[in-house]
Amino acid sequence: MKFKYILLSVISTVFFTGCEKLLDRPPLTSYNDENGWSSEANVRLYANKYYTTFFHGFNAGLYSAPLTGYTLSDDVFSAQKNQSNFAVAVPPSAIWDYNIIRSTNIMLDRISNKMAGVMNQEATNHWLGIGRFFRAMKFADLVFDYGDVPFYDMVPADNDPVSLYKPRDARDVVMNAVYDDLEFALQNVRLNDGAQNVNRYVVAAYISRIALHEATWQKYYYNNDQQSRKFLDLAIKAGDMVISSNRYDIVTDYKSLFTSNDLKGNRDCIFYRAYDASLNVKHGVASNSNYQTSINIGPTTDLIKAYICVDGEAWQNSTELNAADFSLQSIIKTRDSRLEATFYKAPTFMGKSSLWFVNKFFPRYGEKAIEESGTAPAELRGTENVTDYPVMRYSEVLLNWIEAKAESASLGGGAVTQSDIEKTINKIRNRPLAEEAIAKGVKKTAGMQIGSLPNDPDRDPSVSSLLWEIRRERRMEFTFEYSRIADLKRWKKLEYMDTQSNPDLISGGWVDLSATTNVISFPAALSNSDGVANTSGQRTYYNGTNAGNMKGFYINKNYGERLPFLNIPNVNPYLKPVGFNQINDYSIMGYILKQTEGWPQEN
Repeated sequence: MKFKYILLSVISTVFFTGCEKLLDRPPLTSYNDENGWSSEANVRLYANKYYTTFFHGFNAGLYSAPLTGYTLSDDVFSAQKNQSNFAVAVPPSAIWDYNIIRSTNIMLDRISNKMAGVMNQEATNHWLGIGRFFRAMKFADLVFDYGDVPFYDMVPADNDPVSLYKPRDARDVVMNAVYDDLEFALQNVRLNDGAQNVNRYVVAAYISRIALHEATWQKYYYNNDQQSRKFLDLAIKAGDMVISSNRYDIVTDYKSLFTSNDLKGNRDCIFYRAYDASLNVKHGVASNSNYQTSINIGPTTDLIKAYICVDGEAWQNSTELNAADFSLQSIIKTRDSRLEATFYKAPTFMGKSSLWFVNKFFPRYGEKAIEESGTAPAELRGTENVTDYPVMRYSEVLLNWIEAKAESASLGGGAVTQSDIEKTINKIRNRPLAEEAIAKGVKKTAGMQIGSLPNDPDRDPSVSSLLWEIRRERRMEFTFEYSRIADLKRWKKLEYMDTQSNPDLISGGWVDLSATTNVISFPAALSNSDGVANTSGQRTYYNGTNAGNMKGFYINKNYGERLPFLNIPNVNPYLKPVGFNQINDYSIMGYILKQTEGWPQEN
């Protein structure tokens, strides 16, 4: 039965993959489950295979993460008839994949039962911590996707249908087990296990992410303050561990974090992925950010309006000269420096949807080369890229920590202080600026003051001013990375994705189409599908005679709305359904698989 093998596939041979620099990880198949658990080196090789599963940026080739793999959020405007949509029907076949859970449980079982005397207690505890860390990460992913899921802390036998067709365990049961795994890992994983290997600081950084996610989900989705406080405390504890180590800092300009060929020793990076042409370990992320290549996505007007002004105010209240001028040449001078580092300096039709091109992951020297020679360097084309990737940044831990502190304060914890803001948000805002950015007029953003937070006219009234500004900071810091849709879900704010109530989701960057020479590579003739919206959302489409009025946020009649997904009976956009085929599989075997909450149990 297909479901059975997806759920818990039989692993008769353990394949070990790895290499010293954690780059190639070639298969070493001379070990198997009978003789492989004979040394710590073999355990390390076994664990190496999880890196590409859990760490964004650990793949090679034209991999989709980041940028092109994350198109479903209120940051992203797509050049397509409908914006990326949520599922609104149960599919015939869909189910969670438990291969990683089975694999990590094998690892934990073999270390405990087959390696007596092979490793000392410190090494044993370290590798048990690594195994439990990866198991916790996978269970957290499953829970964040499906809610209640079956929990396994052992390897079921192939002929044990009671275990194989186990019903879903309650979310709290699973996440409490995740909590225990994470606590164990935080206490036992080595502080230092060599370059490019997971250590306790990496574990703590990911704990801050996972625990904050669960804490806020519990608070906003389930209204379970007790469970929320438990995970908030864990997020704060993990963040404290990283921050107090004094190993990390904010010392690199924003764009260089994503475009450097060597992040070794960079204090902004808690964990990074090294790429090396000599080892034929390359990728294509920079190629997707090369403004000579057409892409179908770009920033929404909603995202562009969200960038804070350099005086620390929302644009409507800013005292910066020309704060209400959204042209690229002007806005890079009045907004936080991350805007300039994220978009190409001028509108271009190569960014089809928005006409603002996302080149956050494209090196500045590549831009200069194109401007001087018309061609990007060879290593920035195709799958020849070797820019390193900052898999886990210190800035994320800082933002996870300050958000956890603010959420904890709302549940009776200690109040957020100015000192807390200084060592997190204001430290990030004070990061160095690139010389090229300074030459364009970019400035550092003023520090946030807890006693005088911005009075943003666009603030969701259900969100406090402090949390609103912390969430804004996350949005600017992680734009076009993995996290925005995950954030909206854990805050229970998917209504922000509704294009009918927020038309700024289907318009893009500010352009001047009255003189097409101002828009690089824009077609010589406008069509009646081209239009603009002003800052109030009023739309004007080209009619053949009104080219002089074509100044505003770009819109196109061909790029449609998102299909309705809110308040639809038997639809829950926050959690994934399982397929009817899998429900039937359980039933045939005499067991019950309940559908995910909010979805219909029967077809």
